[in-house]
Amino acid sequence: MSQATSMNAEERARVGKGASRAIRNAGRVPAVIYGDKQTPVMISLDPIELKRQLHGPGFFARVFELKVNGDAHRVLARDIQLDPVTDRPIHVDFMRFSATTKLNVEVQMTFINEEECPGIKTGGVLNVVRRTIELICSAENIPETIIADVAGLEIGDSVHISDIKLPEGVQTTITDRDFTVATIAAPTLLPTIEEEELEEGEELEEGEEGEEGAEGEEGAEGEEGGDDAKSKSNSKSGSGG
Repeated sequence: MSQATSMNAEERARVGKGASRAIRNAGRVPAVIYGDKQTPVMISLDPIELKRQLHGPGFFARVFELKVNGDAHRVLARDIQLDPVTDRPIHVDFMRFSATTKLNVEVQMTFINEEECPGIKTGGVLNVVRRTIELICSAENIPETIIADVAGLEIGDSVHISDIKLPEGVQTTITDRDFTVATIAAPTLLPTIEEEELEEGEELEEGEEGEEGAEGEEGAEGEEGGDDAKSKSNSKSGSGG
């Protein structure tokens, strides 16, 4: 049986938008417990405790035990509404379950032994294809995380779902293919220092050639101007004779 996370809740008698607004104005978050062929229970939650649980890992894959007026309800969070401006939770739906209930849940991946991965040691990068895996299981068998071991993998190797041992009674929603969870990708090549210096040197040489060319053109123009002046001087002296 999976460990349940305990939260306190208060029962609320009134329902509807006006009642929910009044609960929020009072500083609490309205919620509902439904399912398992039982009467729904309208509750409210402490926003600080709810926010702390919401920011923890696997909120929707975690079993909660909600304590209401001395009764304990084992539930899963199925939906949460957030304020579009502040992102604060404004309503939560919790679903009861029985021992035979099968659920679709997303469980986070955890990758271990990266320090023992030759591909990463030689500069490769762990490329995570799936950060969560969607599973089918009973609520009591939901794993906290799915562990993938990357020890011994080289650059170009992959981790497939068949490489991962799932808990008993747990299976993935994708059963028609052995999908990839992560790969060890080759490092991105960056220009070396020598290449950068060579490129800068080439640009400098091109700039120097441009300056020399400009000076040469200016000199040629100057020589042409001098020839024209000499020609005009000779013409004058000839006409004087």
